[in-house]
Amino acid sequence: MADYVDQYAVWGNPIAQSKSPLIQSKFAEQTKQKMEYAAKLGDLETFEQQLIEFFAAGAKGCNITAPFKERAFRLADESSERAKLAAACNTLKKRDDGRLYADNTDGIGLVTDLERLNWIRPHQRILILGAGGAARGVLLPLLQAGQQIVLANRTLEKAQALVEKFKRYGEIQAVAMTAVPAQSYDLIINATSAGLRGSTASVASDTLKLGNAFYDMQYAKSADTPFIAHCKSLGLSNLSNGFGMLVAQAAHSFYLWRGIMPNFMAVYQQLKKDMA
Repeated sequence: MADYVDQYAVWGNPIAQSKSPLIQSKFAEQTKQKMEYAAKLGDLETFEQQLIEFFAAGAKGCNITAPFKERAFRLADESSERAKLAAACNTLKKRDDGRLYADNTDGIGLVTDLERLNWIRPHQRILILGAGGAARGVLLPLLQAGQQIVLANRTLEKAQALVEKFKRYGEIQAVAMTAVPAQSYDLIINATSAGLRGSTASVASDTLKLGNAFYDMQYAKSADTPFIAHCKSLGLSNLSNGFGMLVAQAAHSFYLWRGIMPNFMAVYQQLKKDMA
């Protein structure tokens, strides 16, 4: 039998824009791991069947991106605490006994990137804009890092439901997007999907001016994201998009699969240079 190479992939719809194959191939090269990693277009109707067939054919693991994170989580046999709390996963690993293990590395990826920026210390006050899946995926690691979180959302009830779920892990409160407490914030994180529609979170400019640093969980290949552009237009500084988070969450996925933590910083810097 010819040398078998372990198979991995990222599943999403759309998927052509994904940087994951490039990132994972850099990690494999850096750590001398023999593996192949492809982008797979998930079918909105038959995604679960596709995933079952993918693993039945011998694949070892995969990443999951929009819109399949909740569906993949429900398909797994067992899950990490952070995946359970998010009710979504971005990483699946096939165990030796054939069982599927789900994890969510989005939050730890965000924390790792905030460490790179030197933007995270214990007992900071963080304002998170949005209470959807993106916010849900990062709350546990932020609370475990000792952050005090104010969660703002257009629909207050949605933010309150998340607070109920996460309050036992740390200090977190829910507020309406139009009623954010006028206090200083060490960091403001945009976790809304408004940027995908070319708009920005419906938060008052005066509220943004209370922030010290600004992080958009989305990233744009060349131009600024709408949120970062809006912050710049207000004369705000200390701005970062989510590209570092993308590379860092991929590093934590790689570690789950291969048992080796790649050098996230080296790959991040190389990709930034290539993209420029």
